[in-house]
Amino acid sequence: MTLFSALLCLTGSAAALAQAGSSGGSIGNDEKSLSGTRQAPRAVAPSKPARSSEAPRRATRKAGSEGGGGGNFDGSWVVVAEGSPCGSSTERLVISGGSISGELSSGRVSPNGSTTGSGSAGGLSWTSSGRFSGRSGSGSFVRSDGCKGHWTASKR
Repeated sequence: MTLFSALLCLTGSAAALAQAGSSGGSIGNDEKSLSGTRQAPRAVAPSKPARSSEAPRRATRKAGSEGGGGGNFDGSWVVVAEGSPCGSSTERLVISGGSISGELSSGRVSPNGSTTGSGSAGGLSWTSSGRFSGRSGSGSFVRSDGCKGHWTASKR
């Protein structure tokens, strides 16, 4: 009987040793099932939030801020000037942030569209003023030789 008790104790402890860790699978598996089936693995939450597919938003410029605030007129423009007795001419301009730059002229445009500019070529100089609105503009100019006229602009 003593021998049977000793064998039972040894067998019981061996069974206990055999059972340790065998009730569910491998390390890291917290899904322990006796039936042998398993649920789908849990999704791991990303450490960083996913990036939005929205386009990045641009900072808005307040009226009257530095840079002239003429951002709504930004782009390429073609200006046609007609005067008497000097005839007509065409110039390409670029407006960027309220600053006007062209082949022969430069100037500024305010947020409300009013503009002033000047230029020179071939010993002549001129000043101009006017207004841009939407995709067009118009105004007047005076040259150093006395020629006076008007200009029209269209956005390209």
